Amino acid sequence: MAESLDVKTIAFPNISTGIYRFPKELAGKIAVNEVKKFSSDVIEKIIFVCFDDENEEIYKKLLEE
Repeated sequence: MAESLDVKTIAFPNISTGIYRFPKELAGKIAVNEVKKFSSDVIEKIIFVCFDDENEEIYKKLLEE
């Protein structure tokens, strides 16, 4: 959908890891793996939006792997 709208940048928030208690590490793994598999000639940047320091550290670690 984003490609059809010619979107260049997407913000990908790590929702459901707070009040809904989805495991932060698992959410990060899923998000990072899907983004790494994704390929686009339209989308230039994907930003992971982390709502706390713990999530930020998880995403940094996963992106370095």
